[in-house]
Amino acid sequence: MFALADPTPEPLQLSRFLIKAESTGLEVCLGLNKCDLVSPEAQIEWGDRLQRWGYQPQMLSTQQQKGLDDLQTQLKQKITVISGPSGVGKSSLINRLIPEADLRVGSVSGKLGRGRHTTRHVELFELPGGGLLADTPGFNQPDLDCAPVDLADCFPEARRRLEEATCQFGNCLHRDEPNCAVRGDWERYEHYLVLLEEAIARQTQLHQTTDQDSSMKLKTNQKGESYYEPRLESKKYRRQSRRTQHQNLDAMICDAEAEDD
Repeated sequence: MFALADPTPEPLQLSRFLIKAESTGLEVCLGLNKCDLVSPEAQIEWGDRLQRWGYQPQMLSTQQQKGLDDLQTQLKQKITVISGPSGVGKSSLINRLIPEADLRVGSVSGKLGRGRHTTRHVELFELPGGGLLADTPGFNQPDLDCAPVDLADCFPEARRRLEEATCQFGNCLHRDEPNCAVRGDWERYEHYLVLLEEAIARQTQLHQTTDQDSSMKLKTNQKGESYYEPRLESKKYRRQSRRTQHQNLDAMICDAEAEDD
């Protein structure tokens, strides 16, 4: 869920949320709240733009209760998670759909143009017509845990291109490879390249951490600070514990007394 105004949608941020939603493999429904704050022309412009992205957005207004009946019909008998940036009206929407929820509603910071967090935890509400709706805290930049080779599948525009043609290489990242079916003139291709670099950096960092964990051991000092030290591969290089030392010493004493007897 995003808002058409207060705060104004930022295209790359919107892409991040959509890619995160697509990566779950669940059905994605995009709602644009506060449509009463923009002109009909602006609504049409955003609707056409998002259709080119591969989505049919639902224009909503919690203040004027516009589009809520159709949305409630779509959510009926389903389990739905609502997510989006702070201040777009998630809590207001839930209060309209489920009046007994009585969620606290926040305002948008005039200085930053961002919403203030009002939801602090995930809560599941029962919809009057059947189904469940989960509210989530607002956040402005979701983490993307998609592998680089799978990122293009999270873009409906790229999926359409891959349905019409195939890339020359099976592991094509659609960046600078020859005979690529995805690379081209579509609006969110620049978003794809930005998110691809992030996905590659994340995968590299993950591999480095895995390699470090395999050869290093995480320790904590008396100050509570964490650090890594080399992991000893062979037991013969490990220092014996005090208990083992005492056991060995006791055994030596017993052997010596037996010889004296």
